[in-house]
Amino acid sequence: MLELYKKVEQFVVQSFENKVDIEHSRRTVYWIKQLKPDADEALLIAGIGHDIDRAFRKPLALGMQNLKASGFTDKEFLRRHQDNSAKIVVEFLEKQKASQEMIDRVKMLVSRHEEGGNYDQDVLKDADSISHFENCVEFFLTETVKEVGKDRVKQKFDWMHNRITSEKAKQITKPWYEKAVKDLETSHFLETREK
Repeated sequence: MLELYKKVEQFVVQSFENKVDIEHSRRTVYWIKQLKPDADEALLIAGIGHDIDRAFRKPLALGMQNLKASGFTDKEFLRRHQDNSAKIVVEFLEKQKASQEMIDRVKMLVSRHEEGGNYDQDVLKDADSISHFENCVEFFLTETVKEVGKDRVKQKFDWMHNRITSEKAKQITKPWYEKAVKDLETSHFLETREK
């Protein structure tokens, strides 16, 4: 049962060097199950693989200039991220001889995980946001803010919270979101960087 999911999970874990990305991916799957207990294998695969392009991007430093200029919510940046992640997951599924129906469904889900659309795409998007606040905030407060500044990190936090569709997911993230914003406002990363 869920043999294909287990193979994709192993691929994701082996592809990422950053433990934050691995935990974020795994917890996205956990939150999918909380939001939709009867989630099918395709939705779980989309959850574990939705950000896989981050493992294969050019060095992050090269992309930071673009993020400083356009921010994390830039539509072109998001479209590229979704499409690249979908392409990588699809290629892996094809190598595993997954059914065309499974491949098409996973592609449909991953290719819209930032913006949502249908019910399952929204479940994935919401689970992604919950996991972001649960697992990625500290990295943004300690590392990302040094590269792109507080305004861009605040933009990311606001967007990740405001894009949530379900009321249940919004309630889960609300305390984490509020704490993240407060911690960002009181952080001294930029001041210490300038000294």
